[in-house]
Amino acid sequence: MAADLGELLVPFMPTIRVPRIGDRVFKSECAFSYDSPESEGGLYVCMNTFLGFGREHVERHYRKTGQCVYMHLKRTMKEKATGASGGAIPRRKNGKVFLDLDLNCDFNGDDYEYEDEARLVIFPDHYEIPLPNIEELPALVTIACDAVLNAKSPYRRQEPDSWDDEVQVSKHASSLRQLDNGVRIPPSGWKCSKCELRENLWVNLTDGSVLCGKWFFDGNGGNGHALEHYRETNYPLAVKLGTITPDGADVYSFDEEEAVLDPHLAEHLSHFGIDMLQMQKTENGFTDSDVSPRISEWEVIQESGSKLKPVYGSGYTGIKNLGNSCYLGTTMQVLFSIPEFQRAYVGNLQRIFDYSPLDPTQDFSTQMAKLGHGLLSGQYSKPPVKSELIEQVMKEEHKHQQKGISLKMFKALTSKGHPEFSSSRQQDAQEFFLHLINQVERNSEGSENPSDVFRFLVEERTQCCQSRMVRYTQRADNLMQLPAPMEAATNKEELIAYEVKRQEAEVSRRAPPLAVRARIPFSACLQAYTEPENVDDFWSSALQAKSAGVKTSRFKSFPEYLVIQIKKFTFGLDWVPKKLDISIDMPDLLDITHLRATGLQPKEEELPDIAPPIVIPDESKDHLMNNFTDSPEIDESAVMQLAEMGFPLEACRKAVYYTGNMGAEVAFNWVIAHMEEPDFAEPLVVAGFSEIDSSSSAAVPVADNQPPEESVAILTSMGFPRYQALQGLKATNNNLERALDWIFTHPDSKEESEAASDIADPEGNANPISNATAVNEPSGPRVRDGPGRYELFAFISHMGTSTMCGRYVCHIKKEGRWVIYNDHKVCLSERPPKDLGYIYFYHRIPS
Repeated sequence: MAADLGELLVPFMPTIRVPRIGDRVFKSECAFSYDSPESEGGLYVCMNTFLGFGREHVERHYRKTGQCVYMHLKRTMKEKATGASGGAIPRRKNGKVFLDLDLNCDFNGDDYEYEDEARLVIFPDHYEIPLPNIEELPALVTIACDAVLNAKSPYRRQEPDSWDDEVQVSKHASSLRQLDNGVRIPPSGWKCSKCELRENLWVNLTDGSVLCGKWFFDGNGGNGHALEHYRETNYPLAVKLGTITPDGADVYSFDEEEAVLDPHLAEHLSHFGIDMLQMQKTENGFTDSDVSPRISEWEVIQESGSKLKPVYGSGYTGIKNLGNSCYLGTTMQVLFSIPEFQRAYVGNLQRIFDYSPLDPTQDFSTQMAKLGHGLLSGQYSKPPVKSELIEQVMKEEHKHQQKGISLKMFKALTSKGHPEFSSSRQQDAQEFFLHLINQVERNSEGSENPSDVFRFLVEERTQCCQSRMVRYTQRADNLMQLPAPMEAATNKEELIAYEVKRQEAEVSRRAPPLAVRARIPFSACLQAYTEPENVDDFWSSALQAKSAGVKTSRFKSFPEYLVIQIKKFTFGLDWVPKKLDISIDMPDLLDITHLRATGLQPKEEELPDIAPPIVIPDESKDHLMNNFTDSPEIDESAVMQLAEMGFPLEACRKAVYYTGNMGAEVAFNWVIAHMEEPDFAEPLVVAGFSEIDSSSSAAVPVADNQPPEESVAILTSMGFPRYQALQGLKATNNNLERALDWIFTHPDSKEESEAASDIADPEGNANPISNATAVNEPSGPRVRDGPGRYELFAFISHMGTSTMCGRYVCHIKKEGRWVIYNDHKVCLSERPPKDLGYIYFYHRIPS
């Protein structure tokens, strides 16, 4: 028999691999579905790629790749026989077979036991070889099977303990020098002091400079000004704004090039007016858990006092909480209740699966289609059978549990490369919503983009208070942020009385009184949104000087689906993060037609289109230009780093050259931006960098004054978008230095789609992605304008003191009834807490 098995496997031996370090073995989840070894058909693990497939999808992989040998894993659960010892640990047959299997067992261990089976299956004849079978199998096959069965979870490297435990105390923490420069960091309104970016901001702990972080390979992040500041000053430590909590903050050491711990962080932050120690307690000295309303909020939002009826079937599948992942689960539940998302991914399921890459775990469209099918098919939300219902009546302590689906694979993909979402910390559901919309847009080239339903245009009217002249600009947005004016509360007397009692309790060191929740009318929130706001550092082109300015915002277009975020989270003057305890009477029917923008009015006079003067110190300007105008030697070490990633050698040399020897990371960005070009791998033709100036622009053959690609590469390597670099060069006759000034003075330049239509090489070959953009978006971002009347269909609620802790649940209106999605539990809602939501979703009412 041993010889027979050996001969049977001989033709397939070249395709059977032993997992190496770095190989990910997916033995607990199918790449195309949420089937697992616990599923009826078990799970098939390819012995070459180590991808897992359910019974319905393994044939597709076999036909696409020709891989014939799979390991079939099957786990069978059954109730313990009567008389079995109560309280015993579930008996595991063939225990070693499923060592470190990452499954989601929600059964009662005292009542159930399970059997594990593993066997090799050879396609297409489905010949089965039971495991273990050490004596009869070839040694290589035995080693490969044992390695697969004992492989660690492919997601373990992203889990918190494997990351946080490695963070070490910085060598600079105890001796950090802080300048007495009088800098005080405000609790809000931060922006980079060099580029005015308002996200991914870091405070340097030596001089208090607020600067943006580095850009990521997916285009997110900042412009690298925090790192640039370190290179100029050697000030080593910085803390990320928005991460400061009672437990610490994200601290980075530029010198040590890694995240670090700072035992003296509270002292270092207090130097700039951030009282971190005060954040450990509430104002009266009691911890947040002592405050009664916190418990009340959790009970109300989760409807804890009601016996909610579970619902099953299509659209009623829960999502398991992976540990602080409810922000992701609630967002995806709402998105896949929208027909456009259902149609784009579930409606095209077979096409997406058939054309998926060889590794579908890394394909966004595949994983979105998989998730949509998991939530909408009803396959993973089946009601208990009749016998189980009878058992529940006879045995009250046994309750049928809704299992839901686990989004480990989806979370690993969508959070890849993101410093926050890839962690196990709680996140802001609003930030994840925008992050996911960005991914949907990037992965919808040439196909339907379901996120178009959220996009709308905002018209901003800025007025100079002295000259009374105005300027109108437009921007695209996916979400309406609605302020919550506390001064408009209808129960002011109760709030004042509570504040008096609270202060008295603080003085006498007594427990605080029962907190009072502010009741704010929705109309007051809408009114606050329309109020003019002051513009910081407004420069009036009419006066040619700084002046007071005010800005108002209106809807240039109304989206198909209106998303409203209530601005509940803020910082106190003492930097204590606070969540406003408010109740807003959100309407079921909403009409915002009166917020439609009107544009320039007949009696209004526009501000002159004159840019403010930009003063760049000569020393900095010379240093900047010298980095790019001197003909550099090509950094071969950076070239080899890129080449080791699999890119063509000549393309790597061009990337390093065109980015001015600024390192492999910047060159990598150039590679990603140019890899679709026909001459991507052509040999480098070096032209002197001194010829970049407009006086020598004729040295580079261009059509219609097309900017030289070298100049474009230099600007894009500095973090500017390609369309902005093209506009700056065209506006300044391809003068690199003047183009840099132009970009800084025109932050609100034309949309990328308009510039993309001008991008073509001298031979008339257009970049396929840019050309698609020009065809599909000739007039800017795609919007679906229509009437401004809406109906509420979903809302996400947050419980806790800040977005960095607590929990999220969502309520969705389906088939005329409200349903609560609380992780894996899906039930009919009895009292949906519409007044306590955080993010609201409205759909347009057809006219």
